[in-house]
Amino acid sequence: MAAPSYLTDQEPWIPVQFPHARQEDLGLREVMLRAHEIEDLALPLPPAAAGLLRMLTGIAARVTNLDDPKTSVGEWSARRRRLLTEQGRFEPATVHAYFDQHIFDAFHPERPFLQDPRLAAQCQERAGVNKLVFGRPEGNNLAWLSVHTDTDPQPVPTEQALWHMLIHHYFGASGKWSVRTVDGQRISHAKSGPLRSTISFHPLGRTLYETLLASLPKPAGNWPRAADHCPWEEPHLPDPLAVPPPVTWPGRLLTGRSRHAVLLIPAPDGRHVTDAYLTWATQEKLPAADPYLIHDVDTSKPIAERHQPRRADADRALWRDLDALLLAGDENATVQRPEAFTTLNDLPPELRAQLRVRVHGFDQDGKTDNRTWYTALTPPIWPWTQEHDPHTANRIATCRTEAEAIGTLLEQVSKDAWRTITTPPKTAGRPSRPPRRLPAWTTHARAAYWPRAETVFWDLLAHPDRDARAAFATEAVAVLRDVTRPAVTQHFRAAHVLAQAAAELRRPPRGTTPRRPA
Repeated sequence: MAAPSYLTDQEPWIPVQFPHARQEDLGLREVMLRAHEIEDLALPLPPAAAGLLRMLTGIAARVTNLDDPKTSVGEWSARRRRLLTEQGRFEPATVHAYFDQHIFDAFHPERPFLQDPRLAAQCQERAGVNKLVFGRPEGNNLAWLSVHTDTDPQPVPTEQALWHMLIHHYFGASGKWSVRTVDGQRISHAKSGPLRSTISFHPLGRTLYETLLASLPKPAGNWPRAADHCPWEEPHLPDPLAVPPPVTWPGRLLTGRSRHAVLLIPAPDGRHVTDAYLTWATQEKLPAADPYLIHDVDTSKPIAERHQPRRADADRALWRDLDALLLAGDENATVQRPEAFTTLNDLPPELRAQLRVRVHGFDQDGKTDNRTWYTALTPPIWPWTQEHDPHTANRIATCRTEAEAIGTLLEQVSKDAWRTITTPPKTAGRPSRPPRRLPAWTTHARAAYWPRAETVFWDLLAHPDRDARAAFATEAVAVLRDVTRPAVTQHFRAAHVLAQAAAELRRPPRGTTPRRPA
């Protein structure tokens, strides 16, 4: 019987969307050959789509020769413009030559795609297919929302197993995994993945071809002068105990920073995965600034710790990150737009005007807990950037800042009002204890405020002369009244305390002079 095989460059494991909402499943090779026809990826798992976009962008750099580190930024940008305006597609012969050169078989005995075959000998225990698939309960965890159990693990289709493998490589958890023995050393602790708990912002063109070329991060002179390889291009399997090669541009930057090792165990026909090994790949740090993340900058910290990727938050609306994408920033800025966005001004004008942003986030803690993943899509926002329309860009930043300030103030005054009304008088000799969780008013007010604040935000952009702080304060007062209305009749002091809270929301910030009414 033939050994199982699953050629990821040919098997249909990547859902894509064509015009008129038509969807089809393609292999890696066909995705690149038809990228000029495809509108967007259609993977149902946003973190897998975030990883796949990075992988496809790395392949796009290879087949277009936009991966030459000796090329100046000017020459590189000019070549990219020519590819977008003159060629209009990836050259088929080059695409075929690239995929023929490397191994893309998910179950290859010596070099399985994005896997380490040595785990079968180095790990005594398998992790189980439920550990591989995000959302399934595994180990002693209770099956609250899933029919799967570790007593009867069900195989997963190979295409879906590949999606989840990508998530482990990019968003994998830290902590205890399967014990891996290398040169007599037994190690079970793994570091978190390079994108764990982050939110990615990807330029989205009219076709996948435009998306991949627009997403390419520019060359820079500070990258190490070392051979650049994607994992499937490496001439040898990496030594888990050795110091990894330096992060280079663009292959290792986009695809080669995983800290987890995976080995899928297939069914005899290769159509399903029945088990898996999951463990650590390296104990070393692989520092690099991912080109699709917003970085918050704290100049009070040491240089190595100043730039922190913005965390994914399923409760945070996308419009609250718009100013971080639109403002160019400087050396004193407290936020830095994604590096991939710094060269978008060099794109052809007709593409730049239509450019949207695809957002993929995975709300996780820094170690093991996964909350939820999400995706979003902006309208064409590039005409609003600081380089093209500084007035609109600054207006967006001002409105977002005022919305955040009023939102924070609403939480504080609702919390203070709740405590004033519900806290009994202090007993002599017994200090009052602070509450262990947020009051109901605060949680309800926060949940109600931000959707209404978004409506106010877009209205403020349409009316640039309107006072942003006053508009958000008015909405916050209305929210506070809505969530506290039952308390007015239940508590003796509620009306007076809530009136003071509303006055605090309307009060101008300290150091400003209130406007005189017209």
